[in-house]
Amino acid sequence: MNKAELIDSIAEKTGHTQADTIKTLDALLETIEATVAGGGKVQLVGFGTFEPHHRAARPGRNPQTGEPLEIAEATLPKFTPGKLFKERVVEAHKPKTKPKATTKAKAKPKKV
Repeated sequence: MNKAELIDSIAEKTGHTQADTIKTLDALLETIEATVAGGGKVQLVGFGTFEPHHRAARPGRNPQTGEPLEIAEATLPKFTPGKLFKERVVEAHKPKTKPKATTKAKAKPKKV
């Protein structure tokens, strides 16, 4: 699903216009981005948490030449899904079980 499809879906479910839905979605995303960029975290209970995550500098290797190099430290956004979100995804992707046979097995004839 892309952003346009998300907007259509939200507008249909809420009964709001697409223009209002675009403004609301853009405001939500801008608020999350600004909060995480400022070092804060946004926690949506049941859905998940957006927060900055610091990654330390570490050694690496150039895959083309094999030459060692230093990968710089970085602070990146991190999303951790909430319990309800995880459960819903797991439930949706459970393998379907085959129905059990309802007929009884035929009895073997006895040898005399």
